[in-house]
Amino acid sequence: MSVLSSSSSSRTLKIGILGFGTFGQFLAKTMIKQGHILHATSRTDHSQLCHQMGISFFRDLGAFLEADNDVILICTSILSLSEVLKSLPLNFLKRPRLIADVLSVKEHPRNLLLQVLPAEMDVLCTHPMFGPESGKDSWKDLTFVFDRVRIRDEETCSSFLQIFEKEGCKMLEMSCEEHDKLAAKSQLLTHIIGRVLSEMEIQSTPMNTRGFETLIQLKESTLKNSLDLFNGLFIHNKFAMKELENLQFALEKVKQRLLQRMEKTCLNESKH
Repeated sequence: MSVLSSSSSSRTLKIGILGFGTFGQFLAKTMIKQGHILHATSRTDHSQLCHQMGISFFRDLGAFLEADNDVILICTSILSLSEVLKSLPLNFLKRPRLIADVLSVKEHPRNLLLQVLPAEMDVLCTHPMFGPESGKDSWKDLTFVFDRVRIRDEETCSSFLQIFEKEGCKMLEMSCEEHDKLAAKSQLLTHIIGRVLSEMEIQSTPMNTRGFETLIQLKESTLKNSLDLFNGLFIHNKFAMKELENLQFALEKVKQRLLQRMEKTCLNESKH
């Protein structure tokens, strides 16, 4: 079912992407394809790439904020978000805007945005549960999580959400807290296990089972993500420590069961 009212109609948006790294570039391709007008700014000079994509690139944050964007989309890293937000010269904004983020944790950006932004700014917290690898061919049936934290301009918010709905995303509205609780049990746990497998230096063998090949794929896909992302998922999710402790407890429980069974088996064999 559509997350938008039947009376809503999509319109062309001016979208300013703050942080034009790999993920920002990935989202920009689809937004450009849909006909939206894009501006971008980043610590790294991406002016040549933006020129090729038909995007206006700004080195100066003030000029970027003055570009009359309908939406400012935050695509920075989790760890740099606080510094970036506090460095924004918000006085350059000419009118209220929709500020949206796509970070992989949600309570952290929500709290910072509500703390830093003027009260008249709309806030939409989102998390596309896919990236340049899993979404390279299509976004159809891939999950897009969002929370309308503070929305007054429903038309702009709906038009932005339609970018993802038009691509066939599974639109899932939930609170930032619920997102982080579930993400700690799924996304973070996946990253932790992938990193553990990397530390173990597991490699393909001549006699792989399909299950082992899945583990190798998990290790390789996890390492394609930055260490900054991994650290951010842990540091800025209040549910993360509990899940790490649960994993440690479960591993120790499995270990103890194996040792007890081995001891029992050895004892039985010694009696015969």
